Amino acid sequence: MSGVLHFAAPQRYERIVPPWIPNAHFVVAVSGVAEALGAIGLLLTRTRRAAGFGLIALLIAVFPANVHMLELSASDGSSSVWRAWLWVRLPLQAVLIWWVWRVAARPGLEAPAA
Repeated sequence: MSGVLHFAAPQRYERIVPPWIPNAHFVVAVSGVAEALGAIGLLLTRTRRAAGFGLIALLIAVFPANVHMLELSASDGSSSVWRAWLWVRLPLQAVLIWWVWRVAARPGLEAPAA
């Protein structure tokens, strides 16, 4: 779902791309496609492991955007509740990486032999 949101509401994602990364619009589009393809890849036995590695790389790559979003929240007058959530979200990336790895390492769900 999040991959689709990269296209439905790209401004939301472009805003949090750190300024040192060029062409935020392109980066958001590529990351949205990667996220959607990775999610589909996790569903398929043949592509599950590769999709997992790709999604883990993506989660690591977008970490600077999460940090930048936290930095922006301090300067744009966001609520303390929102800023607290953004702090919690940073270590949550590690949990998401673990979760993706667990799914990617899961054996296929092939039908039993007759």
